[in-house]
Amino acid sequence: MSFIFSIFLARLLSPSEFGLIAMIMVIIGIASVFTDIGLGGALIQRSRLLSVHFSSVFYFNLAIGLLLSIICYVSAGWVAVFYDSPELEPLTQVMALSFVISAFGSVQATKLRKDLNYAALTRASFIASLLSGGVGVALAFQGAGVWSLVAQNLLMGLVFNMAVWRFSAWRPTVAFSFKALKQLWGFGFRMFLSGLLDAVFTRLDYLVIGKLFLPATLGFFQRAKSLEIMVTRYSSGSLMAVLFPVLSQLKNNLPRFRQIIVKAMRVICFVVFLLVGGLYVTAEELIVLLFGDKWLPSVDFFKLLVLSGFGYPVSCLLVNVLSSRGNSKAFLRLEIYKKIITSINLCVLYGWGINHYLYGLLVCSVLSVALNMRFSTREIQLSLMTLLVPLIDQALICLLSVVLVLYGVSFFPFASIELFLVKGGGFVGLYGLFNYVFKPSAYRAFVAQIQPIIQVKILGKKERR
Repeated sequence: MSFIFSIFLARLLSPSEFGLIAMIMVIIGIASVFTDIGLGGALIQRSRLLSVHFSSVFYFNLAIGLLLSIICYVSAGWVAVFYDSPELEPLTQVMALSFVISAFGSVQATKLRKDLNYAALTRASFIASLLSGGVGVALAFQGAGVWSLVAQNLLMGLVFNMAVWRFSAWRPTVAFSFKALKQLWGFGFRMFLSGLLDAVFTRLDYLVIGKLFLPATLGFFQRAKSLEIMVTRYSSGSLMAVLFPVLSQLKNNLPRFRQIIVKAMRVICFVVFLLVGGLYVTAEELIVLLFGDKWLPSVDFFKLLVLSGFGYPVSCLLVNVLSSRGNSKAFLRLEIYKKIITSINLCVLYGWGINHYLYGLLVCSVLSVALNMRFSTREIQLSLMTLLVPLIDQALICLLSVVLVLYGVSFFPFASIELFLVKGGGFVGLYGLFNYVFKPSAYRAFVAQIQPIIQVKILGKKERR
C-alpha cells in the first residue's frame, strides 16, 4: 500500500521536495531512538514480566517523547541554518509532533509482537498506510507540495497508534516503578546504544548529501534508497519481526534454535538474490515506468544500492541470534565494529562523492555480513560454512543469470515496457533454471517451505468445488 502511494507522490512532487523531507527525517529518525532506549526489545526478550514493567515503560516513553518534541521544535531554526534552507524551520516544527504520537502506542505494539499477534499489527499498518497515503496524494493533487509528505508521515503514525490501541487488550495502569525499568535496563541499554549507532550511521549519508549537494540530488538519492528498502528490506521484514520473539522463546533449546537459523538463512538467500538480480537488470525501466523520466538520475544510485542490499536481510537474521539469546554485550561490540567500517565509507562520501560512496557501500555490506556470521556462529556453536555456502551459491547463480540476460538483450532493440518484461522474465527464468539444475541447499529449503503452502491452496480449492 505504501509503495502504491509512493508512485503517485513521486509523479506529483519534485525531487527537491523529497529532498527536503529527507533532511528532516534524518533528525527525526536519529532522535526517535531515544523514545524507547531499548526497553521495547527488553520487554520482548525477558521471560518473566509483570504489569508494572509494561506500564513503567509506557509512561517513560511518553515523557521522553514529549521532551523530544519540545527539543525538536525549539531546534527547528538551527536545522534550517545547518542545511541553509529556511523553509525547513516550519516543516521541522510540525514534524516534532511525531515523537509524542509514536510514544502513545509503542508498548501496545511491543506487546502484540511479544504475543506474536502479527495479524493485528498487519491490520494496523494497512489501515495507517491506506488513510495516510490517500491524504498525502490528495494534498499533493491540491498543490500542497512538501506539506503533503509531512501530513502523510504524521497521519501514518497517528492512525497506526490508534489502531494498535484498538487491537491490543493491554492498557496502562497507574503503576510506575524505577526498579522495574532498572530490571530491563541491563539488556535495554546496550540495545539502545546499538540502535542509536545504527540510526545515526544509516542516516548520515542523507545528512552529508543534504549538506553538500542540492535538495534535488538528495531527492534522487532518497527515491533510489526508498525503492531499494521497499523491496529488498521489507521483503524480509515480516520474517525478521517474527523471528526475534520466536527465537527468544527458544533461546535455551540450542538444537532447535540452530535448525531455525540454518533454514531461515537458506530461504532468505534464495529470495534476496532473486530480488537483487531482478531489480538490477530492470533498474532503468522500473524507475521510468513507476516514477517517470524526471527520476532518471536515480537509476545509477538505485543499481549500486541494490547490489549492497543483499546484506541487510542476511545481517538482520544473524544479529537476531545475539539479541534473542540476550547477549547484548556482544551485540553492541559487533555494532561498533561495523560502524567503524561505515565511518570510513562516509569519509569517502565526503571526499569523493556519492558514486564512490555507493561502491564502498557494497564493500561495507560484504564485511558486515562476514562479521555477523563470525559472531552469530560463535554464539550458537555452528559451523561458519553452514551459513556461508548458501550465500555463495545464490550469489554466483544470481551473477551468472544477470550477465547472461544483459548480454542477450544487447542484441535486440526493445521498447521500454518490452525490455522490462524481457529482462525481468529472462532473469527469473534463468535463476530458476540454474537452481533447479544444481539444486543448492537454499533452493531445496525454499521449495520445502513453499510446497506445503501451494498444496494447501490447491486442496482448499478442490474442497470448495
